[in-house]
Amino acid sequence: MGIVFFLLFFGMVEMSRAMYVINTLQEVTRRAAALATNTDFSNAAAMQAVRQRAIFRDSPGFLLFAQPVTDTHIIIDYMWIQRSGGVMTMVAIPSGSLPASPAANFANCLGDPYSEGCIRLVRVRVCQTASADDCDPVSYRSLVSMVPFSFGLPVSMTIATAETLGMPAGVPCACP
Repeated sequence: MGIVFFLLFFGMVEMSRAMYVINTLQEVTRRAAALATNTDFSNAAAMQAVRQRAIFRDSPGFLLFAQPVTDTHIIIDYMWIQRSGGVMTMVAIPSGSLPASPAANFANCLGDPYSEGCIRLVRVRVCQTASADDCDPVSYRSLVSMVPFSFGLPVSMTIATAETLGMPAGVPCACP
């Protein structure tokens, strides 16, 4: 009788934790997107701080009570809007093709808001591994091995409009 009780008890705890993790991932991507829209994308330390703050931490590590999810699973993509005729499509900018600074992005956007060098959107995902189009889900890891419960966490994604991207207000740029 005791084994059945503990099996049911730990099963309910595990289900509750799984629901917590699934619901918290969306908040993690929302926080990261809100921070990334106003953070200098060319500053690696600032971007690492965005990832850490997104998982409610000030240092590298795991999301609280969600051990498989770490700050390294937070994928931040910068996107431009491609306009072909009347159709507009969001396209990820490869990291090697990003503008040199937020000021350069501002100048690019003033010149042509539909160019590849104009960051218009910020996309944040929680992925095990990611490419521009694919995102492999992070595997859920149960707390108690007594209750075998494993699945891929749903891919959470937030897309936000790029704001300052870390460019201080009132700073003139060398715009054409």
